[in-house]
Amino acid sequence: MLLWAFRALVVGHLVTGTVGLVLFWVAVATRKGGPTHQRWGMIFVRALLVTGCLALAMSTLTLLSVYGTHPDFATHPVWKDATLTRALFGWMMQYLAILTLSLTWHGWRVVVNKKDHARDRHWFAVALQLLVIVAAANVLARGLALGQPTMIGISVVGFASGATNLWYAFRERPKLFSYMYEHAKGLVGAAISAYTAFLAFGLVRAMPDHAFNPLLWAMPCTIGLGIILYHQVRIARMRTRALAAQARKGNATPAAATPSAAALGT
Repeated sequence: MLLWAFRALVVGHLVTGTVGLVLFWVAVATRKGGPTHQRWGMIFVRALLVTGCLALAMSTLTLLSVYGTHPDFATHPVWKDATLTRALFGWMMQYLAILTLSLTWHGWRVVVNKKDHARDRHWFAVALQLLVIVAAANVLARGLALGQPTMIGISVVGFASGATNLWYAFRERPKLFSYMYEHAKGLVGAAISAYTAFLAFGLVRAMPDHAFNPLLWAMPCTIGLGIILYHQVRIARMRTRALAAQARKGNATPAAATPSAAALGT
């Protein structure tokens, strides 16, 4: 029964994850703030939220029974080590699932709450960020115990993500267009997390010796960071133009929520 439940979760995870990872590029390529971006972006968000929940359930079942969920690993030359298998398919997957959920939620809600920033401090949003920090600490501790540099390195992402998201949420008055940067950072970061998980857990059976290869884990992060930096520069230029326009109108302190990205033609 446990194995069938696990396999059903895997199938659902693959379906929703594939949908989300494909639609990520649709959201990246379409006009920001436009109807196509919003429509497909919302489907992407929902797909990643479901994918993260399924991954969380999969990791929980693995932690409950490593070989009940992965019976073929019992005699595998690499994964017969239950401690190592539990670390990757249990604790690491749990961490990446929580990271994906927290980043997706943050990236979505900052846009919804752009005119009411106090709602970014909702207890659920704050709890998600605290949870990802706890999960990162857990992976760090287990990585140190196992001597796995990949686990140690990947934990830094969770600490940075949770801390910066909380910093934004508790800022009294964010800078103009800050929510746009948080939106891009959150959802691109969620895609990085999802792609990392798909690469690592998907290829581990084909190349088990490379399961903890730092290069394999670093590829999605490198591409995603490039996209985030691009949007950071784009949004900074928008802010400069908007402040200059406001200054010309005799108002040098515009509200953080206006004008919109669509109004500026981005």
